[in-house]
Amino acid sequence: MKSNSNQGMAGVSRRDFIKASAALAAAGIGTSRLYAAGSDKIRVGLIGCGGRGNGALDNHLAACKHIGKDAQVVATADWFKGRAEGTGKRHGVPAEKCFAGATAYKDLLATDVDVVLIATSPNFRPVHFEAAVNAGKNVFMEKPVAVDPPGARRIIASGEVAKDKGLAVVAGTQRRHERGYQRQAYEIENGAKGKITGGRVSWCGGALWFQRQNENESDADYMIRNWVSFTEMSGDHIVEQHVHNLDVANWFIGRPPVTALGFGGRARRKTGNQFDFHSVDFDWGDGVHIHSMCRQINGTHGGVWENFVYSGSDKKVDVPDFEEHGGPYVQEHVDLLRSILAGKPLNEARNVAISTMTAIMGRIATYTGVTVKWDDLIKNKDSRWYNLTLKPTAEDFEKGPVTAPEDDVCAIPGKD
Repeated sequence: MKSNSNQGMAGVSRRDFIKASAALAAAGIGTSRLYAAGSDKIRVGLIGCGGRGNGALDNHLAACKHIGKDAQVVATADWFKGRAEGTGKRHGVPAEKCFAGATAYKDLLATDVDVVLIATSPNFRPVHFEAAVNAGKNVFMEKPVAVDPPGARRIIASGEVAKDKGLAVVAGTQRRHERGYQRQAYEIENGAKGKITGGRVSWCGGALWFQRQNENESDADYMIRNWVSFTEMSGDHIVEQHVHNLDVANWFIGRPPVTALGFGGRARRKTGNQFDFHSVDFDWGDGVHIHSMCRQINGTHGGVWENFVYSGSDKKVDVPDFEEHGGPYVQEHVDLLRSILAGKPLNEARNVAISTMTAIMGRIATYTGVTVKWDDLIKNKDSRWYNLTLKPTAEDFEKGPVTAPEDDVCAIPGKD
């Protein structure tokens, strides 16, 4: 038996991704529908002007420069006006194109942006992605892309619409654009390692930041400022962060798991309702089990990895030297833009939705203590989990005041 450690990630099936990567490497830069009428610049809009949103915007602009194309940030959108204007000011966006509030994304999509970057908290992404696709925009969206099963399925449906419209969709599962991971995937796809027979994946580290609710602050403002603490906003850290490792497992194995059984708990967190740790046995079928563990507790040992055991193979494979310009965070935007310009748009919506659903399945298992089946999230409409919807929903934020879940009250496994 052979064991191997991997550090990377994905957005389409192994075979489709490798084919797409090869096509991109061979494709030249030509004319396309990327530019707005009468413009020779790539017009970019950002929805969600927090730290990751501003980072994604910087990555996108660096990618434009790398492929020799001029870019212009034409609009920003955020729940908070100050954040939208702050990002806008740094990029020369007029104040009237810096939109704020629950429907700011609609205002941005009504402009002539060519590429939309979606970096709001995960609960908003199914709604914002659907609207962007309906508006005919190419999209980069951060991971994960939902917090509950209906949201993940909504991403899949919108991704199919994007495919029909010829729109490009790239997700923030940047390991799928990282040279080392791409080389590993190529070896697996071409039989150099044999099949994966088991393994473990991990994202264990310290606690993230948290915010206290200010006096007289609305619950909506509080939840949005403190989104990494609420399952309803982030999906819990097994979804928001550990999705990277689970995505690698899906990518390399070539399919999602069939069941999940696990446990978790909360003892150290402040505010919100998420767990401190999750430990899950994912069964991928055919005897393939992967142990998934993630933890956010200060003062504990950490580690981010994917370790897989392979059946072994003596086959020799010549592995291409995949491009990685400026690191995977820039390369994913390079791949997005090149795919549009080559007329072969990438579409990573389904893969990131499947990996998000995998993480959601793990969270349901740890919150309840029961075995959760994949088909009960994706196919079986009579399942108790199929329509599980976390509230308040993204639409609730648009309708009016919302009520935040009580702080420091979390799920209790075995209590139905």
